[in-house]
Amino acid sequence: MPAPTPVFDYDYDYLIVGGGAAGLSLAYHISQEPRLAGKTVLLIEPEAKDQNDRTWSFWTAEPHLFEAVVAHQWHRLAFRSPGFARVLDLGPYRYQTIRALDFYQFVHRALAADPRFTRRRGTVEELADTPAGVRARGSAGTFAARYAFDSRPPAVVPNPARHRYLLQHFVGWEVETDADAFDPAVVEFMDFRGPQHREARFVYVLPFGPRRALVEYTLFSGQPLPKAEYEGYIVDYLHNTLGLAAGQYRVVAEEAGAIPMTDHPLPDRAGAHVVNLGTRGGRAKPSTGYAFRRIQAHSARLVGALAATGRPPADPTGDRWQFRLFDTLLLDIMQRRGETTRDIFRQLFSRNPVGRIFRFLDEQTSWADNLRVMRSVAPGPFLRSIGQVLRGRPGRRKA
Repeated sequence: MPAPTPVFDYDYDYLIVGGGAAGLSLAYHISQEPRLAGKTVLLIEPEAKDQNDRTWSFWTAEPHLFEAVVAHQWHRLAFRSPGFARVLDLGPYRYQTIRALDFYQFVHRALAADPRFTRRRGTVEELADTPAGVRARGSAGTFAARYAFDSRPPAVVPNPARHRYLLQHFVGWEVETDADAFDPAVVEFMDFRGPQHREARFVYVLPFGPRRALVEYTLFSGQPLPKAEYEGYIVDYLHNTLGLAAGQYRVVAEEAGAIPMTDHPLPDRAGAHVVNLGTRGGRAKPSTGYAFRRIQAHSARLVGALAATGRPPADPTGDRWQFRLFDTLLLDIMQRRGETTRDIFRQLFSRNPVGRIFRFLDEQTSWADNLRVMRSVAPGPFLRSIGQVLRGRPGRRKA
């Protein structure tokens, strides 16, 4: 005789833990899916999202749900390194940036107008997967739901003997200048012309007009720098690359961040009824740190399955193993010989159309295009990193 189906008394259909980019994106995707009109959602947010605490930039060739809050977009970008510089037309792609506060306010307004959603301030300390659902306990209270979606920071215990751990870390100044200093039509995507100091270092510029831009100094490496060092490199760029004197510009805003870049396994779920989101679910691409579009694709995949079948997909992310390997190889190169990253990106941008590069970084290329990309870069660094992967241990820089 079959076992009876567990009876589960739940408060909500869906529980979303965390109100950052991942949690709010999933909530908004649910709000836009008419087939989920009868579902109830509890969103637990640990803090008020009432500050512009970051910006998200990304490329896209398709319209998306957050077009209304795109702060700026560009149709060309520049790549620069010693011996090679090119301004690239993006064709069907647009490079866009969204200010976090605009995003938070946009989603909060939508959820406030939708009776399916309840928002509570607090934390979740315990999230228990049960045979029929999820029970959550924390400062916000105790709740039960059919499914939970968890965007809390990942609880990673580093194992450097097996995996690679780097950061994409940066400081950015939004500056205003007295005279025209920027080309407002062109994003300075990667400017590698400065010293690398045995790491991957570049300047990134988002121009909002001829006299206003966000100028960031960015590194891919294991440890952050003192804040004054980033700022010193920004000043050097403003003075020696743009030709601005100290009194010819003003810093009107600042931002800083450190995005984990790791091949440490980040599971896409924590049980039959708990799906991991955002960084916790591996949505920051390990080799570049880009996350916003990956979060949107993940949200759309989850909501599509919930609407069609009533449950999350068996494979929540749809990630393909070969791209995880490519990420691991590039991380290994960055960890062993970070300065060679500049050469790899120079080869990518000088030998491939920009659409192929974007599709490759978006993990949407075919095997044939993957082969074209891999043949466009010098094989030596990758062969050495393949050796490290086969040995089961990360590469290390030799003195």
